[in-house]
Amino acid sequence: MGTDLLELSERIWNGEAEAKAHHWFAHFGEIATPLPDTVYVAAFSNVNAIATADGLVVVDTSSPVGTAKAHESLRAWDPRPAHTIVYTHGHIDHVFGVERYEAAARDAGAPPVRVVAHEGVPARFDRYIATAGYNQVVNRRQFQLPDFEWPLDYRYPDETYRDEQALDIGGVRFELHHARGETDDHTWVWQPDRRTLFCGDLFCWVSPNCGNPQKVQRYPKDWAVALRTMAGMGADVLLPGHGLPIVGTDRISTSLSDAATLLESLHDQTVAMMNEGARLDEIVHSVEYPQDLLEKPYLRPVYDEPEFVVRNTWRLYGGWYDGNPANLKPAPEAEIGRAVAELAGGAGALAERARATADAGDLRLAGHLAEWAALAAPDDADVQRARAEVNQARVRAEASTMSKGVFSWAAAESSAKAEG
Repeated sequence: MGTDLLELSERIWNGEAEAKAHHWFAHFGEIATPLPDTVYVAAFSNVNAIATADGLVVVDTSSPVGTAKAHESLRAWDPRPAHTIVYTHGHIDHVFGVERYEAAARDAGAPPVRVVAHEGVPARFDRYIATAGYNQVVNRRQFQLPDFEWPLDYRYPDETYRDEQALDIGGVRFELHHARGETDDHTWVWQPDRRTLFCGDLFCWVSPNCGNPQKVQRYPKDWAVALRTMAGMGADVLLPGHGLPIVGTDRISTSLSDAATLLESLHDQTVAMMNEGARLDEIVHSVEYPQDLLEKPYLRPVYDEPEFVVRNTWRLYGGWYDGNPANLKPAPEAEIGRAVAELAGGAGALAERARATADAGDLRLAGHLAEWAALAAPDDADVQRARAEVNQARVRAEASTMSKGVFSWAAAESSAKAEG
């Protein structure tokens, strides 16, 4: 017997089960039906749909690795072909597998499937093709997938909209709303008859992915506005792009409002200090991170981190200069490493200091020392081992996917150099 996903959602929301009971990779193809004609299909990136008299309206089609099972489960629930697919945004884990829906429509002799998205999605796909190499590198690093291949073929939308658009399909109305948040091309969908909200990645049962250090700009203030707007819709059912469904008007409003409050706090503190002339370094280490919110079962910083949201807020308003004049036109990092190593008595001594500093619990400082040592002596096996050890310690100390990915990659990089 499969997991009752609606019951699991309630238990996690109430603190009766840990969020890790539904890791994004934990369920593939299991379904929940919060309403008779509404289905949630669990995957790394979920597929959600409503059945209408003209066919299915599908919100997102999942990732290259998840779409086959998700489509199979959706067809088992309702074999009628899809009429319309809505992309909530252009991230690759939400937009693959449309060809399966198109083939099913052809086989049934139904009209071609229509894909609708915000007008920014085609530009995103263009950028993904232009920067495929970079995206491949950062996603291998972020998710620890050394063989991951960045895709080059995308199903562009047939229709786009700018601010809002209503779709009337088979007697059912869907209202599309644009919002900037994790992306600049995001859509959230409101189905008023069923009071159902499809929020995409604007709410994912984790601290908002609004700071990702290796990806393009995020928009914390706009994201909070979207969350407040959705919280005011009076939804009875919320179907997210990641994580479990939430059922209940008060519960949905609370979840969305809490996420908005978190983003507003980080944004407003950062902007206030920027207006006072503070450097980025001072802001990052001075902002008060709202622990009461971060302890909520649906806002744990296990993917992105509030500290990164602060940095992204600075980038949004202040550009890349961090306020430190030495960083405006810095020396090459390897040159700095060699100078620091010389002052320390050699790269070996600096590496040992990095180990000792890590053992003392100051992993941030240890990271700098180990990096300088490795830059000063990149061919020294013991120095590389020290860098690997420090970064392995950082992996163990971190909770977020973002940090674990970067530190794991650095540790593996130095381990390979030490052995070879």
